[in-house]
Amino acid sequence: MTAGFGVWAGLNATAFNTAPQSVSSGTLSLTLADHGVGFSSSIANLAPGDTVNRYVDLTNGGNLDAQGLTLAVAASPAGTLVTDGTSPATRALTVAVSSCSTTWTAATGVCATSGTVTPLITATSLSALSSATSLISGTVANGATEHLQISVQLPNQSETTTNGSAPATTIQGQSVSLTYTFNEAQRTATTTNS
Repeated sequence: MTAGFGVWAGLNATAFNTAPQSVSSGTLSLTLADHGVGFSSSIANLAPGDTVNRYVDLTNGGNLDAQGLTLAVAASPAGTLVTDGTSPATRALTVAVSSCSTTWTAATGVCATSGTVTPLITATSLSALSSATSLISGTVANGATEHLQISVQLPNQSETTTNGSAPATTIQGQSVSLTYTFNEAQRTATTTNS
C-alpha cells in the first residue's frame, strides 16, 4: 500500500486604492451674541404693562445644517414673577420671541428695511417656558443667523397696597434671574449614492 501525497496550490490577488479616501465629520455649532445690550444688561423697575425688548443673534456656525431650534428659560427663584399664585399664571412675567429676516435696529425695535418679522413664540409665562419650546421646527442652514427680539413683559394688572402692606402674592419688589438656553439638533441623517 502506498501513501499518497497531495500538493495544494492557491492564487491570491489584492486590489486597493492607490490614494487614500478622505472621510471627515461635520460640525454643529450654535453661538449667541448680544445685539444692542442683549442679555448683558439687567431689566429694572418694571411696572404692570411694561415690555422690554432685548436683541440677540443666534448663528449656526458649523458646517452642518441644523433643525429643531428650541428655547427654554430657567427662572430662579420661582417666586411670584414666575408663578404669581394663580394657575395658570396670568400676572407673572411673560416672554415672547420674534425673528427679523435682516437685522433689528435695537434702539427703535424696528426690523431693518425690507426685513420680515416672524413671531416665533407669543407671550408665554415663564413656568410654561421651563422646558424646551420650539422656535423653528424646520432647517437652520449652516452659516445662517437668526436675529431675535426677546420681549419680557409684566402683564397689565392691578393690586392694592393697604396701609403700606402689599398683598401676600404681590408682584411688587420681586426679582428673578433668567437663563435662556437655545438648542438645535443636527439635520436628518442622509444616504448619498455616487
